Amino acid sequence: METTSICWLAVFVLLIVIELATMGLTTIWFAGGAVAGFIASMLGANVVIQAVVFFVVSIVLLIFTRPFAVRYINSNKTKTNIDGLIGQEALVLEEINNIRETGCARLEGKEWTARSVDDTVIPADTVVIVERIEGVKLIVKTK
Repeated sequence: METTSICWLAVFVLLIVIELATMGLTTIWFAGGAVAGFIASMLGANVVIQAVVFFVVSIVLLIFTRPFAVRYINSNKTKTNIDGLIGQEALVLEEINNIRETGCARLEGKEWTARSVDDTVIPADTVVIVERIEGVKLIVKTK
């Protein structure tokens, strides 16, 4: 086995190790390019051709497979902390009135200051949906 073939295998292993360490779909495309460079080396291509094959295959993989991978492989991320509260239902405990700066809602057993997303008055005992969180205030809309 030639020296360049061994180098391509070393690059491939290094890129796979980096990918496993980060799990961020960052180097996997270049690992595919390293395999293509290795194959070109085994077929007797010179170093310039091997490098061109590496870059072309890496870019093609990046362009055509990354959108699919990002959409379907990383789609099951669990929302954490504040992001997990957006879209949930809350119960209004005190009338929400943005002009009077009043309003309180209970979300997951905790009381929050609440404001209406569109300045409408929302009476107590209404179920609302959390649109966003600004500081320590829930910004809500009626269900």
